[in-house]
Amino acid sequence: MVSTYNLGNQIWDYVFENRDEFKQMLLSEAVGVAGKINDILRQGNIDLLKNAELLVNFVVEERETELIQFAEQEGIVWAEHSLTLSFKLEWIQAIRRTLWHFISRFDDVSDNFMKKDDFFILEKKINDQIDQFLNNFFLSYSTFKDELLNAQRKLVEHLSVPIIPVSPTVSVLPLIGLIDSYRMQTIEEKVLIEIGNQKVQTLVIDLSGIATMELDVIDHFLKVLKGVEMMGCKATITGMRPDLVKGMIHSGINFSEKVETKGTLQETLKKYL
Repeated sequence: MVSTYNLGNQIWDYVFENRDEFKQMLLSEAVGVAGKINDILRQGNIDLLKNAELLVNFVVEERETELIQFAEQEGIVWAEHSLTLSFKLEWIQAIRRTLWHFISRFDDVSDNFMKKDDFFILEKKINDQIDQFLNNFFLSYSTFKDELLNAQRKLVEHLSVPIIPVSPTVSVLPLIGLIDSYRMQTIEEKVLIEIGNQKVQTLVIDLSGIATMELDVIDHFLKVLKGVEMMGCKATITGMRPDLVKGMIHSGINFSEKVETKGTLQETLKKYL
């Protein structure tokens, strides 16, 4: 039985010596990707043919650590430039087919023919490593995309919590749309930070754009109001709609006595402007 590592070195030498033919066969195998190679190079600075050589080298020479690092880097780059995943999958499968074609040719021309056991050991190692590349690529791609989406959502949520100064000591926070637990966390973070930064003494929170809030969100909102109080700032609530008030009454929820409530934002601002 021959060492798969030594055999891998021989296979790589054979592929490298016939690299131009390897590339041509690879392009013919990946028909859908072949016409996009220049576009992908221009869009993401990704040289698919060069990267195919790297992948084959890492696979046949059993360079697992470098293979995983390469897969993770590729995942990030493809996610960062929003490149089509179907192209990547087609390209890797084309590399797999082309590599096995060259292994078959290598065995035909080699003086040391592979025995049956050697072949199956080699087959498992190579296919497992290509699958490992794909798994790490997709995990890296997915993780980067999730982090990007979360960062974008957080940015949007912060933009949807505008704290507007109307005087040196008074600011207004108009809340509009659905308030869920995630958004309430953003409200808490931004309110407490801006009270400290702007030296706000009175924060007017207008709820006229909010129809309802779930009980757990209301409970979190009450804690935010307590935090406002602890920051030495007075909270004033305006624009509470009937459905929201009704839900609070039936749930036995009351604002702190130190939280002032007013009918409309306009009425409240007259007091401070």
